Amino acid sequence: MKAYLIPVVFQVLGFLVIVAEIFIPSMGLLSVFALGLIGYSLYLAYTTISSTAMFILLGADIVLLPVLLISGLKILAISPLSLKKKLSAEDGVVSQASDLTSHLNKKGRSITALRPSGTATIDGVRLDVVTDGEYVEADEPVQVTGVTGNQVIVTKIG
Repeated sequence: MKAYLIPVVFQVLGFLVIVAEIFIPSMGLLSVFALGLIGYSLYLAYTTISSTAMFILLGADIVLLPVLLISGLKILAISPLSLKKKLSAEDGVVSQASDLTSHLNKKGRSITALRPSGTATIDGVRLDVVTDGEYVEADEPVQVTGVTGNQVIVTKIG
């Protein structure tokens, strides 16, 4: 085989291993292997051909690797290997409970110590609550002072 073909073959194998890394989860092992192939091809181009050939291959790598990664990730997005399920409000998925605002200004008792988060019962409903930073012992009276998203904010009464 011609001396200039071996580095090119290693470059192509490195690119193929990068494509495999996109579609096969290997925790980076295939990426390390691809880096080794591409690095060895650059070494071979420098030692067997010339430094000019090595810089040409390096320039091609600098241009082609980002193109390969971006196109591979776009292909992955439409491939059957990716998850297609989208959570949407039309399907009934909500990110926060709508009934939490009904607890605003209600009183209850802390079940656990609130340091600053914990559990309390508000109107007989067990809720995960937080304080504004103050420590509240277990079985202390609390009042809901705010609701932001899924977060119920309480303060100690008295």
